[in-house]
Amino acid sequence: MIRIANGQGFWGDWLEAPVRLVEQGPIDYLCLDYLAEITMSILQKQKLENPELGYARDFPPLMARIAKQIRDRGVTVIANAGGVNPAACAREVKRLAPELKVAVVHGDDVYARLDDFLARGLPLNNLDTGAPLASVRDRVLSANAYIGAFPLAEALATGAQVIIAGRCTDTALTLAPMIHRYGWKEDDHHLLAAGTIAGHIIECGAQATGGNCQVDWQTIPDFANIGYPIVEAEPDGTFTVTKHPGTGGRVTSDVVKEQLLYELGDPQNYITPDCIADFTTVQLKDCGRDRVRVTGIQGRPRTPYLKVSLSYSWGYKAIGSLVYSWPEAYGKARLAERIVRERLSQLGLEFEEIWAEILGFNACHGPAALPFPDVPEVQLRIGVRGQSRKDVDRFTRELIPLVLSGPPTATGFGDGRPPVREVVAYWPALVPREEIRTHVEVFA
Repeated sequence: MIRIANGQGFWGDWLEAPVRLVEQGPIDYLCLDYLAEITMSILQKQKLENPELGYARDFPPLMARIAKQIRDRGVTVIANAGGVNPAACAREVKRLAPELKVAVVHGDDVYARLDDFLARGLPLNNLDTGAPLASVRDRVLSANAYIGAFPLAEALATGAQVIIAGRCTDTALTLAPMIHRYGWKEDDHHLLAAGTIAGHIIECGAQATGGNCQVDWQTIPDFANIGYPIVEAEPDGTFTVTKHPGTGGRVTSDVVKEQLLYELGDPQNYITPDCIADFTTVQLKDCGRDRVRVTGIQGRPRTPYLKVSLSYSWGYKAIGSLVYSWPEAYGKARLAERIVRERLSQLGLEFEEIWAEILGFNACHGPAALPFPDVPEVQLRIGVRGQSRKDVDRFTRELIPLVLSGPPTATGFGDGRPPVREVVAYWPALVPREEIRTHVEVFA
C-alpha cells in the first residue's frame, strides 16, 4: 500500500496544506496540482516577456521550505507546476534547494508546432464549434497537449525527489505513482481507471475532505485546520480516501460523492490520456472515521487522440461596481444600471455584451432569486466585453460620475475606474496521440 496525498487543488490554494501533509503523518507521494486552462495563457504571456518565467512561482520556495522533510521522510513530490516552462521551474528549485534531485517531463507544449500541424493537414478544429484553428491562429497565446501518467512514471523511475511536469492531466499526478510502484501496463484498463478516479477524488484538495461541501457543512469540524486528502492505494486498484488524524474536515462517502460529480460529463466515458474510466462502476463504503473504501472500478482502452488546450486573445473587458445603501437600495442600483446603459448607447459604443448583476439579490441565482424585503445594501456590478479596447476603456469612465449625477447613497468607489483587461478564450482540439513525444530531463 502506498499513501498519495494532494496538497494543492489550484494555483493559489492554501500554502500551509503541503507543509502540514508532510509534517503531520506518513505519506509516500505529495501531489500538487497548479494548472487550469486560463493559467496556461497567463504563464505563456509571462514567458514571452521573460524566458525564465512561465511556471507556478509559489512552487520553488515551497520545495525549499519542505526540502528537509522530503529527504528525511522519503517523500516524492509530483507537480504540474512547470506550466509552459518546466525547465526554468526546475532550475529555480535547484537554486533554492540544491540538495534535491529534480526530474522534468517535457513534450506537452506544442505552441511552436502549430504551424507545422496546420501545414500537414491537422486542422485542430474546435471540439465545440468545429471551426478550424486557422480562423484564430494569429491570436493564439498557448497550446498544450494533456499528457497522461506514464511519462510521469518514467520520471519517477529516475529516483528524483521532485517531479515537475507541464500540462499533464490532474488525475495523472495520482495515477503515476501507482503505475511506477505496481508496474501497471497500458492495457491494465481497470487498474488505470481506478487510479484515475482516485486522482479525480483528491485533485481538488480539501474539496474531498469537507471543503466546499453541501452535506452538513455547518457541522464540518475545524475548517481553519482542515486536513487535505490522502489516498491509500493498493496493487489491485482498490483504495481508501482519508486524511491525517487530528486534522479538521471530514471524509465520508457523501463528501466523496460530491467530489466524484465535480467537472463530470458522461459518467460512463471519462476520457483521459491513459484510459476511459466508468464512474458508474464506483462502489463506496464508509469503513471507519474519515475513511472511505473505493472498489469495483472498471475502465476501457484509451483513445487514439490527445486533447490539446489552446488559448487565444478574443478582445477586452472591464467590470466595475458601486454600492447603494438603504432605503430602496435595490431600486437605486437598477436605476444606476439603466443610466449607464443609456449613456453608453448615446455614445455609440459597441460591445458584444453588457452584463449587470446585483450582489445581495440575484448575482448567484439570476431570475430564480426570491423576492426580498428592503435590504440594507446591495452592490451593482456591471461590465462590458468587446473587440474595441477604446470602447471598453470609455465605459470605465461612466461609473464614477454616478456618485454625484445618479441615485443617492452611492459608495464603494474608492478604487476609481475599473481596469481594462484582455479576454482570453479557450479552444479545445484533438491531435493524434503519436504526434506528442515526451522525454524526461534530470537535474541532479
